[in-house]
Amino acid sequence: MSEQRTPATAELTEDEILEMQDSMSGEWGESAPRKAKAFWPSLGRLFGTFGDHKAGLAIVLAFGIISTGLAVWAPMILGDAVDVIFDGVMAGTGIDFIDLGRLLAIVMGMYVVAALFDWLQGRLLNDVVMRIVYRLRQKIEAKVNRLPLSYFDTRQRGDLLSRTTNDVDNVQTAMQQAFASLVYAVLTIIGITVMMFYLSWQLALIALAALPLTAVVVGIIGSRSQKLFTAQWRHTGRLNGHIEESFTGHDLITVFNRQDAMRETFDTRNEELFEASFKAQFYSGMIMPIMQWVTYLGYVGIAVVGGLRVASGNISLGQVVAFIQYSREFNAPLGEVAGMANMLISGVASAERIFELLDAEEQEADGEITARDTDERGEVTSRRVRRAELTGPTQGRIEFDHVAFSYSPDKPLITDLSLAARPGQTVAIVGPTGAGKTTLVNLIMRFYEIDSGQIRLDGLDIRSLDRGTLRSQVGMVLQDAVLFGGTIMDNIRYGRLDATDAEVIAAAEATFVDRFVRTLPEGYDTAIEEEGANISAGERQLITIARAFLADPALLILDEATSSVDTRTEVLVQEAMAALRTDRTSFVIAHRLSTIRDADVILVMEHGDIVEQGDHDQLLAAGGAYHRLYWSQFMQGVDPDEELAAATGEMAAITGEMATVTGELAAVTGQVPVVTGALPVTGELSTVAGEGAAGTGGPSAAGEQSPDGTAEGAADPTEPTDAAGSTDSTGSTGPTGSTGPTGSTEPHGPGSAAADPHTRRGHQ
Repeated sequence: MSEQRTPATAELTEDEILEMQDSMSGEWGESAPRKAKAFWPSLGRLFGTFGDHKAGLAIVLAFGIISTGLAVWAPMILGDAVDVIFDGVMAGTGIDFIDLGRLLAIVMGMYVVAALFDWLQGRLLNDVVMRIVYRLRQKIEAKVNRLPLSYFDTRQRGDLLSRTTNDVDNVQTAMQQAFASLVYAVLTIIGITVMMFYLSWQLALIALAALPLTAVVVGIIGSRSQKLFTAQWRHTGRLNGHIEESFTGHDLITVFNRQDAMRETFDTRNEELFEASFKAQFYSGMIMPIMQWVTYLGYVGIAVVGGLRVASGNISLGQVVAFIQYSREFNAPLGEVAGMANMLISGVASAERIFELLDAEEQEADGEITARDTDERGEVTSRRVRRAELTGPTQGRIEFDHVAFSYSPDKPLITDLSLAARPGQTVAIVGPTGAGKTTLVNLIMRFYEIDSGQIRLDGLDIRSLDRGTLRSQVGMVLQDAVLFGGTIMDNIRYGRLDATDAEVIAAAEATFVDRFVRTLPEGYDTAIEEEGANISAGERQLITIARAFLADPALLILDEATSSVDTRTEVLVQEAMAALRTDRTSFVIAHRLSTIRDADVILVMEHGDIVEQGDHDQLLAAGGAYHRLYWSQFMQGVDPDEELAAATGEMAAITGEMATVTGELAAVTGQVPVVTGALPVTGELSTVAGEGAAGTGGPSAAGEQSPDGTAEGAADPTEPTDAAGSTDSTGSTGPTGSTGPTGSTEPHGPGSAAADPHTRRGHQ
């Protein structure tokens, strides 16, 4: 929304406003060019980009001198032609048309040649400028690929896009038009000044007397219009940002019925842009009429003084005519320079923003990494990491050795993290939001460099490896599925560009992409629309999984890779992931704990540290952080085991078996009062209330408990029961199996009979 304005805002100086703008990285308007902080250094650096084209610039300058020289000399020849006519008439001998024709032919030839060289100058200058802009875009693209991920985390996407597109175009326009105008203006002013003093220094002083007045006009009006043009750019950026938000968030705007609010914001910003643009154009449009008026004053002075000098015989009429022509041509380049001033200022501002991007601190180059180590006394030492190469096939052993990392020095995240993942292991990472799960895998990918410690791949410090070499060994599937323009075949092949169509289809079949692709009219040649709008979120996710499958990496990182697929499809994808994880080390970040039950090692992270690690059963039995996470999903009505069982059809069979037990357990209602604790069951299992009569503290009957908190002698719903509720197991119903202190129904306690929901399912 709309910008809140306060009276205090109007009292801020321009420097204070610019400083505030630099600090507000969230403002869309800051993607637009503004006044340059250091105009002259930026202008000098902009002209310095012509350094690689000195030969072309020399030719441009030579053509400009020839064109301007001929154009400046032509009025002098015209003056001679006027003298031929005037002298012939005054002498009564008649006009010498031969001499007059010769002079006019010379003038026409001079103007034709001047126009030809002027065209050649513009053509060559345009070629030079386009080559400079071409190289500038190349430098920006290369720079973006050398910037660390932290740079993009702290910059707004709209601002970066504006620097690489709008600012480059603005610089191109300024260089093409402003530079050409400056060259023409400087050469013309120099040439005309020389010719005017050659003809009459008195008239030259009269013509030049208008310059101070012109400078005052340009200074006052130009300064005002420059600020208005700056505001115009700013409001243009804000309006464009609002439009982009409206388009990208159209679905969300519609869901929350915010169309009117967005339209009002658009109208407000559009009105601000209109006012700024109108005022900017109005003030800048005043420059030329005022300068024209000053020019007319100069004409009057030259005509009066020139006429007196003609009458006194000190100067010829032709020379006065030529002088008037020079005075007109003298003011034209001044007006053009004034008109180009705002364009030049805007172009320099854009150039400064581009130079800021090009000067941004890059990630340390491969082979120039400096590592910091902390010794036993806590002293930090630095050393240069030597380059190394992976020899032979990558095994996939990952080791974290006392790793410390923080996004900012004042906010430590990972302080002392150590772990080892053996080749072929699946390491699951769980924990609350902000615990550092994604950070952990980002460090493996070297998206960020660690502060101290080591991360080793097959015994080699990953900082000693080229980033490209390291990342070629890793396949990554992110939570947000990113697809590119092109076909489904192209997007899957992005994982390995040299893959054949057969290999792509094989990867698609292994990850169940082939199932829905075959239903599309164009199959694998289906073009992906903007942001994958023509396929579902789950299908987009499957395509990214197939892409990683095709890459066949040694390391696999899955960051909530199945978050956008339904439960039944997730089961299929899990099967594909099981095949994909075979013989390769895998790191899996998951919030749905059902997806990582079969992981070899589960790491539980909190505040950047590993607080627990072990397999699923060990962590549940420990009753710690993982136990709390697991039961938080169960107590919210989401049993991770039942979620998978429902997808594979197991729950259908169990539900039917439970239904047969319900009627038999109903006869045991007389013993229900023995149960003093709340039953931690929800959903369809809550109907089996008679289970409490069996003396359990959870969803299954148990006569006594094992040390890990699970009930021994659990009643298997698949076994027959008699009317009294007795079973074939050792946990017979009655006082012996009743709920007592050792089997209290505390759903979160480690000794709870319901501590492990697996115990209530007969098939496990």
